[in-house]
Amino acid sequence: MIERILYFVSDFVYLYPLLMSIVWIVGGVLFYWKQERNRQEIPEFDKYPMFSVLVPCHNEEAQIRETLDILLELDYPEYEIIAIDDGSTDETAAILKEYVERHDRIRAVYLRENQGKAYALNVGVLVSKGELILTLDADALIDRNALKWFAWHFIKFPRVGAITGNPRVINRTTLLGKIQTGEYSTIIGLIKRAQRLLGKVLTVSGVMAAFRKQALISVGLWDTDMVTEDIDITWKLEKKFWDVRYEPRAICWIYVPETLKGLWRQRLRWSQGGVEVLRKHRDIWTDWKQRRLWPIYIEYVISVLWAYLFWTVVSLWAVQATFKLVMPVKFIPPIPPLWTGSILAMVCLIQFAVSIAMDHIYDKKLLRYLFWVVWYPFAYWILSALTTVVAVPKVLLGKKGVRAVWKSPDRGIESLKGKG
Repeated sequence: MIERILYFVSDFVYLYPLLMSIVWIVGGVLFYWKQERNRQEIPEFDKYPMFSVLVPCHNEEAQIRETLDILLELDYPEYEIIAIDDGSTDETAAILKEYVERHDRIRAVYLRENQGKAYALNVGVLVSKGELILTLDADALIDRNALKWFAWHFIKFPRVGAITGNPRVINRTTLLGKIQTGEYSTIIGLIKRAQRLLGKVLTVSGVMAAFRKQALISVGLWDTDMVTEDIDITWKLEKKFWDVRYEPRAICWIYVPETLKGLWRQRLRWSQGGVEVLRKHRDIWTDWKQRRLWPIYIEYVISVLWAYLFWTVVSLWAVQATFKLVMPVKFIPPIPPLWTGSILAMVCLIQFAVSIAMDHIYDKKLLRYLFWVVWYPFAYWILSALTTVVAVPKVLLGKKGVRAVWKSPDRGIESLKGKG
């Protein structure tokens, strides 16, 4: 019995990523063929619904000018920009006042204390004039045509409540930056394509997402006690049967962490947010109408289980190798990969190639990062598995209802140069 369990665990650790890679490849290709291929002409309309662009800010003096300057150049006739300063202790508030005085399109809200991104977004919605809402991180640079791609979905499909955009990496000077450049295309973009085709998207991208204001109000806006407000708002909308979509042609450029500490903090927050959503929205299992969310919930639970089993296998291998113990199953080392790992790496390489073939139209230099992406299975799966193992007890043992406030992220070497 124990031998069978150990064999199952060992096989599962290798086969689960293999299976999911195949699912993402097939789903991504079908999405591209049905929704994306030969559809690159920028949409135009007789009447443009008004967009309110919300930019929550906390200590963004190094980046906020560039973000606002690019927002002022968007190719969209009806939009306003609302910057929400959430208790910044640097010169962010002064910069916002300067822009408000110079540009009629920009308004600002000033909060005395750090209340968190979700709270700032809620305030922004309450003072907004538009029927459509775009949320944009203060260090993100939006493509000038993005609002038109978002608007097309809202105009054509009244049930669309939210749309997630397509983030592309700016800072590509280090190994971590190069790997994440490929990751955002070959992992995140491909998964969102496949999830959209399957019917439900796990999460909109917190860095840039568009919402129908009516949909946001119907679910009570953002909850302020969630570490990742983007995952939670996605589930709240989908539980109310709003359609959530992925629009790869709505692009924004972002800074990613380029230190291990910064990357760890980011991925731990993502993992913690995912576990929080599992705990908060477990009531979907008592409602047959929510059955379309069940596959996403199950897949995320399995991914959490995989993280624990991965480290179980690594630990058993380490014990076996160190103490020369004889066990019913001989565990193989995670690195270097043997034939099972080689097959997995080959499938991942195919996945990367397929994704880059789709996304090269949005990023002409993407192909040069294919070499760096092959390190993803060895570096990022291990990191993701470790952050998941840490996140689960942190969520289960943590206090409920505590407001999630801002913590300045690692925005990479290029961003740091801008401060010098």
